[in-house]
Amino acid sequence: MAGKIKTMSQIKQLLQMHLQGKKIKEIARILEMSKNTVKQYLEKTRMLTDDISSLISIDDYELELKYHAGNPSYKENDRYEYLKSRFDYYEKELRRVGVTRLLLWEEYRQEVKNGYSRAQFCFHLNQMLKAKKPSMILSHTAGEKLFVDFAGKKMSYVNRATGEIIECSVFVACMPYSDYCFAIAVKSQSVADFLFALQKCLEHLGGVPKVLVPDNLKSAIIRYNRYEPEINKSLEDFCNHYKMAVIPARVRKPKDKALVENQVKLIYIRVYAKLRDITFFDIQSLNEAIKEKVLNHNQTRMQLNSYCREEKFLNDERQKLSALPTEIFELKYYKEYTVGANNHIYLTEDNHYYSVPYQWIGKKVKVIYTRSKVKIYIKGNLIAAHPRAFSGKYTTIKEHLCSHHQHYLNRSPEYYLEKAREKSELLYTLIDRLFKGVRLPEQNYKTCEGYFRLYRNTDPDIFKQACEISIESDTISYNFIMKKIDNLKKIPFLERRKEDIYKPLPAHTNIRGKCYYQQLKINLNHEQTN
Repeated sequence: MAGKIKTMSQIKQLLQMHLQGKKIKEIARILEMSKNTVKQYLEKTRMLTDDISSLISIDDYELELKYHAGNPSYKENDRYEYLKSRFDYYEKELRRVGVTRLLLWEEYRQEVKNGYSRAQFCFHLNQMLKAKKPSMILSHTAGEKLFVDFAGKKMSYVNRATGEIIECSVFVACMPYSDYCFAIAVKSQSVADFLFALQKCLEHLGGVPKVLVPDNLKSAIIRYNRYEPEINKSLEDFCNHYKMAVIPARVRKPKDKALVENQVKLIYIRVYAKLRDITFFDIQSLNEAIKEKVLNHNQTRMQLNSYCREEKFLNDERQKLSALPTEIFELKYYKEYTVGANNHIYLTEDNHYYSVPYQWIGKKVKVIYTRSKVKIYIKGNLIAAHPRAFSGKYTTIKEHLCSHHQHYLNRSPEYYLEKAREKSELLYTLIDRLFKGVRLPEQNYKTCEGYFRLYRNTDPDIFKQACEISIESDTISYNFIMKKIDNLKKIPFLERRKEDIYKPLPAHTNIRGKCYYQQLKINLNHEQTN
């Protein structure tokens, strides 16, 4: 029965005519076959069974198996059984570095002299490998999952000022139930850009699915583990904010997210290719063009369905998504610092200092900051919260300072005047005149502190006399009052020494007298003679 295989319906007609008693030549003429073909089929039939009518009643595929079972040599031959027994070994060896099918075949032929050719060897090996790893058909529930990935190829725009070509990564997302697609260009695959793209995707969908299935990019997964992958802290915060679970796809298992992989290929065809000759000058215009092309893609009828992706999504999925949160997500950053001696921490990103209660000086604290807030924790307790600032200065809450430092910050003219009134009327008058002077109030604070120190450390009568002299002379500087106090302290000593001060000098031969120093000329010769 060489040549083209006849259909089973023709074979059944052949058998029917044979049962009706027609000759081989007549059957061949009616069915347009050669007499040898008819003869061979009848001989094959006699080998199969004596009950020809039973063959006519079975299905065509079963009948075809009986007449054309194929060449069973590889199944019945010892060569195939030997190759099958070595399959596990070949599979293990193929995982090793540098081991190829050609190398395994060469080793196989050294062991089996009449073994399979290279083509047959590779065919059977590939068949066994495929059979060992069958693909599973995944069923998806409406509104349950969102697959996300970055396209391997980038798009770009031109900086109008410099002419520089700036490449952008393209974020692609897919709802697997409806195959609804979303795409947006971002500047990089950083955590901030990834979460920005994801946020825009959820806003576009108008709701939140139950599960996010990202690829194992660094923006999403820090360290992969088959059972407990370490998810990026910022992505966890994002998903907690949107009440969404994260289940990353397995490493090197693109079939886990085959639909989004297919969407990336479609994006290449329906977005990249159609925009290839257009020059964009900013990322906003690039994204507007991407949005338009993706919309057309979602509205295109699918080949095997009577509806488009957008219709499927709007009808079956959108109403099953959870509502978007009212508050906008702010990306959180995490740091650890040691509280400085000035009870502040220095946030390097802001070049700014934020206060911490002085009790925690020298302790390590954990800082969480967003675009607008800075929160400081120790042992899980919030100990300080500040609005974020970028001035390069200090943000200080007075209650965080010790009493001495609070006193320093509480200084004011009213504070010093009230304090002076409690101590002395003259001191109050002195400080009042000081603040009425031309200097700024802040410039007088240290002078006031000096007055209070002199008041504490000086005899009240002496301090009172010094203040009166200062007020009468309208000289109210700290140094003037301090000198007057020093002078007044010396008066009793000067009175005791008064007599000694005015005693005449004792006679002495070496004393020249007043007249000597009033000479206009000195007679040196006379002095030498004497």
